[in-house]
Amino acid sequence: MTATLRQEPADLNDPVLRARAVVAARGDSPFDVLITGGRILDTVTGLIREADIGLVGALIASVHAPASRSDSASVIDATGSIISPGLIDTHMHIESSMVTPAEYAEAVLPRGVTTIVWDPHEFGNVHGLDGVRWAIEASRCLPLRMILLAPSCVPSAPGLELAGADFDANIIADLLRTPAIGGVAEVMNMRGVIDGDPRLTAIVNAGLTSGKLVCGHARGLDGADLNAFMAAGVTSDHELTSGPDLLQKLAAGMTIELRGSHDHLLKEFVDALDGIGHLPATVTLCTDDVFPDELHENGGLDDVVRRLVRYGMRPEWALGAATFNAAQRLKRSDLGLIAAGRRADLVLFEDLADFKARAVIANGRLVAEDGVVTEPTQPFDTSPLLRSVRLAQLTDDDFRIPAEGTRVRLATIDRPRFTQWGEAEADVRDGFVVPPAGSAMIAVAHRHGLADGKPRIGFLTGWGEWRGAFCTTVSHDSHNLTVFGGNARDMALAANAVIEVGGGMAVAKDGQVEVRLPLPLSGLVSDASLQETANGFAGIRKAMEKIVDWKPPYLVFKACFGATLACNVGPHQTDRGIADVVTGKVLESPILETL
Repeated sequence: MTATLRQEPADLNDPVLRARAVVAARGDSPFDVLITGGRILDTVTGLIREADIGLVGALIASVHAPASRSDSASVIDATGSIISPGLIDTHMHIESSMVTPAEYAEAVLPRGVTTIVWDPHEFGNVHGLDGVRWAIEASRCLPLRMILLAPSCVPSAPGLELAGADFDANIIADLLRTPAIGGVAEVMNMRGVIDGDPRLTAIVNAGLTSGKLVCGHARGLDGADLNAFMAAGVTSDHELTSGPDLLQKLAAGMTIELRGSHDHLLKEFVDALDGIGHLPATVTLCTDDVFPDELHENGGLDDVVRRLVRYGMRPEWALGAATFNAAQRLKRSDLGLIAAGRRADLVLFEDLADFKARAVIANGRLVAEDGVVTEPTQPFDTSPLLRSVRLAQLTDDDFRIPAEGTRVRLATIDRPRFTQWGEAEADVRDGFVVPPAGSAMIAVAHRHGLADGKPRIGFLTGWGEWRGAFCTTVSHDSHNLTVFGGNARDMALAANAVIEVGGGMAVAKDGQVEVRLPLPLSGLVSDASLQETANGFAGIRKAMEKIVDWKPPYLVFKACFGATLACNVGPHQTDRGIADVVTGKVLESPILETL
């Protein structure tokens, strides 16, 4: 068999494998595996029927009447199970779960997820091409299929922030020539695409030339802007904001990656789809970001399926979106359907409510049973991801803004999400600005060693009164060191606690570090087990409740990780200052005027 045939999906077209499957399907030779007694979900019709399934290698050779065949090298009894194709997560970031690819695979495979589409732009923003190459190599030997995408936004807003690298169209084109890369990852700099920015246009065109996917991030786009974004060649969106937004983008012809990370919107999405009366072929499902405690307790894409059904979606619709529709989006006709000639990625679910997987088969092999992988994954060298925080210790004064006079007029960043510009007046005491009443501070320091590490400070309104500080190197998408707080002393303490451990998170209050979570791999990922990482992250969550009062759905802990996402419309704090993607300007200091 040639090297080309060994590469998915062409591996199924090995003449010897196909010939064996044909003979077994005729009944002239036994199957390698026979699955009996179950009911299969037909993801095309949405119907469930009794049938047995015969496998030959990685192929489904036969789907036939129950108990009509018994000749097989091995038999799996699926009595009482609903058999579905393996679940496909169409957009996600392993780094958001703060564990290694191997740990992630061990978490989701036993739950029925057999394929993920991974945008490793977090590793890319920290380590550049070396980070993406590491992700490719780390995924090669895992039983979980990982289709990687070329990060399109490293950084997410060039000129407004600095990351650890800068990917132009030439780098993207080189990545797209790699067989492991399935397309261009979410194009987040929407304004760049819409306004015809040469850099973004060239990146999108590199994806179009490759013939691979060009994925999008179209938050808030409608009308002429949405048309322009799609006309450029971007074809998907997961940044939905409402039911009407979902319907508008479906009508426009976008592929929808309905994400589970914004649970407060899912019921609205279910109701909108129910109003259509059928599941559009362009609706797929994704997780996007799953924190480690959520992954450990609830799972990955299986949890999205479960919640959608809980909110009223028909189970066959949810599974169809997560399997057949996803496979069609990925141009993978070997996946997403239980039929002869397709790939043997199968899940035996106990029911269509809890979606607990009894067994999971990938490429014709039993890879998980009763919630546990059958073969533990092999560790992969993580040393290239160490020592990514290149910052010296910071002082209290690094988190103060020097000013002259006795009073100043400030620019503020209003609201935790859908930010907008605001203004406030503040006193000056002992040569420093006194934070305005009701505001919180945000400071971002470049931590990749490519520029000065002086924290740039802004003032947030709508974030409540902070009784301490929180520091994180998980800060989308440039992942610079970001600190939130109500006073300089606690902000410096939290920042230094994170710098000391080579990245991660820390909470400080009343002059003491309450808790910290080391994430020494890229400042994003732990080298510990998922359970240990989940416990550590849960401790951070608990400590945060002591220093700020959350007000869902927007003022939530998760908002801390996206507050620096400068490609989104509105002002955002970056390592260069307060940036605005619409105007392309950066305000290095929030002081507008000395009064």
